[in-house]
Amino acid sequence: MLIPWFDAHARDLPWRRPDTTPWGVLVSEFMLQQTPVGRVAPVWAEWLARWPTPSAMAAAPQADVLRAWGKLGYPRRALRLHAAATEIATAHGDRVPSELDELLALPGVGAYTARAVLAFGYHRRAAVVDTNVRRVIARAVHGAGDAGPARTSADLADAERLLPDGPQSRAARYSAALMELGAVLCTASRPRCAGCPVHADCAWVGAGRPEYTGPARPTQRYAGTDRQVRGRLLDVLRGAPGPVPRSALDAAWSDAAQRDRCLLSLLDDGLVEQLDGTSFALPGERGTEART
Repeated sequence: MLIPWFDAHARDLPWRRPDTTPWGVLVSEFMLQQTPVGRVAPVWAEWLARWPTPSAMAAAPQADVLRAWGKLGYPRRALRLHAAATEIATAHGDRVPSELDELLALPGVGAYTARAVLAFGYHRRAAVVDTNVRRVIARAVHGAGDAGPARTSADLADAERLLPDGPQSRAARYSAALMELGAVLCTASRPRCAGCPVHADCAWVGAGRPEYTGPARPTQRYAGTDRQVRGRLLDVLRGAPGPVPRSALDAAWSDAAQRDRCLLSLLDDGLVEQLDGTSFALPGERGTEART
């Protein structure tokens, strides 16, 4: 039921197309962490056109990678992806690893991303568990309104039990379908049960769709946070052709204490370099003087 529904209704996402390489899947998974699909798709296409292989990205300066990351947010992901590309180019013959332990050893690659590359890049049997998958399983299998706090081992075991027997490619497609179901129909706030391919067998529907009574998810504000300030400071550096004077960063945010704290955190994260007492640049981007 689920795979035929996916075949008929899946969104046409660029990284799902048949010609997408495992490298393209890996790039998409880095970008999609905490970032909506609509914002990722155009940037992903630009990146794959510019850096079609890990070695192409590894050869690029970190400053170029950070500029290309643009407004995707959480820019440390860009540096981790650059580091992963370097490791793939130098230690794996420019080919994304196809074994779980080798994927997990790459910079910035965790359990979810590694399994996503196996399933969606190599069409291997791999349970891929994200928030959407956890919600679908909580409802369809356990009859709960939502999944609640993550239970890493139990969540993975739940997903693995659902994978169909037969060719690995079929199990991989089931993983994609399960994720799609949670993203477009079995959503957190307005589930569309009438169009759901597993509606007749859903334990949650059978129980009368009980409300979720577990811990509430924390809401994240953005305005005025350190995350916003860090973004403003990086915008200044990304928008300049080279190093900038301290005065340009000072003009980006009026609260001096918060601005200084955020600048220090960017330096600690390796997203910004201080060239001397008065000028700053993106990593690896040194010049003789700051642009005013």
